[in-house]
Amino acid sequence: MEHVRLDYVWLDGYKPTPNLRTKAQVVLSDGFDGTLATTPLWGFDGSSTHQAEGHDSDCILRPVRLYKNPLRDRGYFVLCDVQTRDGTVHSTNTRALINEAEAEEFWFGFEQEYVLMKSNGRPVGFPDGGYPEPQGPYYCAVGAHNVEARALIDEHFDLCLEAGIGTCGINSEVMLGQWEYQVFAKGALRAADDLIMARFLMYLLSEQYDLISNLDPKPISGDWNGSGLHSNFSYDYLRDVGGQKYVEALCEGFRPFHKDHIAVYGAGNELRLTGSHETASIDDFSFGASNRGASIRIPMFTTSHDWKGYLEDRRPASDADPYLIVDRIMKTVKISHADAIKAVG
Repeated sequence: MEHVRLDYVWLDGYKPTPNLRTKAQVVLSDGFDGTLATTPLWGFDGSSTHQAEGHDSDCILRPVRLYKNPLRDRGYFVLCDVQTRDGTVHSTNTRALINEAEAEEFWFGFEQEYVLMKSNGRPVGFPDGGYPEPQGPYYCAVGAHNVEARALIDEHFDLCLEAGIGTCGINSEVMLGQWEYQVFAKGALRAADDLIMARFLMYLLSEQYDLISNLDPKPISGDWNGSGLHSNFSYDYLRDVGGQKYVEALCEGFRPFHKDHIAVYGAGNELRLTGSHETASIDDFSFGASNRGASIRIPMFTTSHDWKGYLEDRRPASDADPYLIVDRIMKTVKISHADAIKAVG
């Protein structure tokens, strides 16, 4: 009989941006076989995470997905959602907003931009009290002084793959010290879960490098790019039928819900969505083919495949909750798809 370590992971109740939390326990292998069915519920002190009051502080961790822990021989990461002590959905549980059956049709790819910070609050590669050379040579760069902390980036990427997280790419970004990883899954809920776990692994690993994985959408003011969470999505009709008139009508159908999307697309996004640095203005909605200055970009893949494929919502901030993104996009698509079908006859 062996011991197995289970590291539970959940989102807390801090606002406007929740934090990731974790605690571990050991179980015996004769009662745990690596499935959700044998993964025990657990609890935590919600009064320490802004999820309960001290006089009634117990909250429940309900396992929703397991990942292999590549850092240990016998270990798993246990992604959880949060319930109140009577087993009802907690108000901070945004994952519960998503209809699992409907989410299966949607494919999502998240592009997580972030900045690696030193303890002094400066991005890696930035001199203390000053700035590096202007943006230009850092995007997808190679070579000393053009990129920083590649060892951490590569280790994180490898660990995500070993854990079974759907990471599918990495690149250095426009600002020095800024990076991006991409997470994709066929199934919107799986994609959002995988993004949460990719964030968790980056936080965990960056402890060893004494660096901070910063998700602020505009961590450095001035003529420097902010960080986004570009959200690529598709569904059966868009992948299989599409058509230029349909795609353009679908995008136009997002316009009336622009403020509803912005409301759940992350804190501090007004500092990033200025109309500059490859963003649209937070006050306006737009879409266009290959247009990185639009709210929604119609990618080259889609336009070159008879307007069938996927769309990229460029509005979400780097610190956005992926469950809220998925929920909002699915709701808007449901309405906009029906209107687009009518519009194209």
